[in-house]
Amino acid sequence: MRLLVTGAAGFIGSNFVRYWVRNHPADTVVAFDALTYAGNRPNLADMEDRIAFVEGDIGDGETVSKALADHGIGVIVNFAAESHNSLAILDPGRFFRTNVLGTQTLAEAARLHGVSRFHHISTCEVYGDLPLDSDECFTEETPYRPRTPYNASKAGADHAVRAYVETFGLPATITNCCNNYGPFQFPEKVIPLFTSRALDDQPLPLYESVANRREWLHVDDHCRAIELVLEQGQVGETYNVGSGVEASIEEIADAVLSATGKPDSLKEIVPDRPSHDRRYLLDSSKIRRLLGWEPEVPFEQGLADTVAWYGAHRSWWEPLRDRAPVVEGEWDRPRPTTGPSTGR
Repeated sequence: MRLLVTGAAGFIGSNFVRYWVRNHPADTVVAFDALTYAGNRPNLADMEDRIAFVEGDIGDGETVSKALADHGIGVIVNFAAESHNSLAILDPGRFFRTNVLGTQTLAEAARLHGVSRFHHISTCEVYGDLPLDSDECFTEETPYRPRTPYNASKAGADHAVRAYVETFGLPATITNCCNNYGPFQFPEKVIPLFTSRALDDQPLPLYESVANRREWLHVDDHCRAIELVLEQGQVGETYNVGSGVEASIEEIADAVLSATGKPDSLKEIVPDRPSHDRRYLLDSSKIRRLLGWEPEVPFEQGLADTVAWYGAHRSWWEPLRDRAPVVEGEWDRPRPTTGPSTGR
């Protein structure tokens, strides 16, 4: 198999590349990334002799088409996305350019090149949010109801992919996944943010809605799910990928403080961001029933291992902290819009 992995220098993308070259050593993997602030080339350092790398923007059809032709690509796995909810509030345009128009451009190049599979990575957040006091969950049939610019841009990308399936016969599949955690996650995200700040005895910023909950899945389990969809998934289908394990933001903070041996006094309440979703939970019975997928990493162990990884890899995350583009809570600070930007 010859794969093009977009967003390959980001968190999930780099873990997927690492997973794939380890488990499919005979395959050719081309890592494609625009190397924006969260795209970090060193994430791929231990695989440089096993992969080809192309620096490019998924919104640049010429660059994408050249990569597909030059490397004889048969399969595309699209992780490339702007994915920071807070940044999307301050600069929504870059999210719609990358996540909607960029995905459409990539799908068009895939169609013209004649790939055998186009797999698109989406999120649980396209479905909207759920009440905290309910036992509801999202199925693959749940109507899309995005509430934030990031969520809406990912919903638009999903619709573009489905339109290419129906209109042009693009052999595409989609997975909607819950919150991932694990090594190589950019320190703007909550678990590495809390961990890096706790290690330096700095306050952990918790939104006022400390009871808001997320479903958590280790990135390695996500990679295994994508592998199964590529190998066994039916073209045109969507598969929810979730662990069923929920934890609130305060429970995450408490777990990180416990793992690092730091005091509860480091918790600091900050104002909620606008349109802060309350709760996400996926019904992942379809992928479990049809493809035999199950998560293998217990949350408590996975979280402890992740905190330990950040503790042992300070040289990786310290240079990245100052690249984070958002100061949480400063929603009223004017911010200029950016030009086109894609993919991690």
